[in-house]
Amino acid sequence: MPQEPLQIEDLGATPTSQRVLRLKGPILLSNFFQFQALVRADPSHILILDMTDVPYIDSAGIGALVGAYVTHQKEGRGLALAGVTDRVRNAMQVTRIEQFFTFFENVAAAQAQ
Repeated sequence: MPQEPLQIEDLGATPTSQRVLRLKGPILLSNFFQFQALVRADPSHILILDMTDVPYIDSAGIGALVGAYVTHQKEGRGLALAGVTDRVRNAMQVTRIEQFFTFFENVAAAQAQ
């Protein structure tokens, strides 16, 4: 069975130095490299990941999120997750990484923060 691709739409930066990346598809070992590269190269003050259309995530995807968190923390920048599904949130709870992230119901709520 072919793996579903991860599509990443860069919605750009706002005047307040917020950048939104809209993710569509699962975050898996087979497709997370583009995501990881974009996050590492991101210079914005706050990165918002719109995960509304991410149905599930594997351990490599969890690792990519942790890497994004560490990169942003070291550089004094913010990382927000918007629209995280119950299935993805449960995976984050099981792996005990949920505590590191700030969650918002949607992108608008994250941008307002």
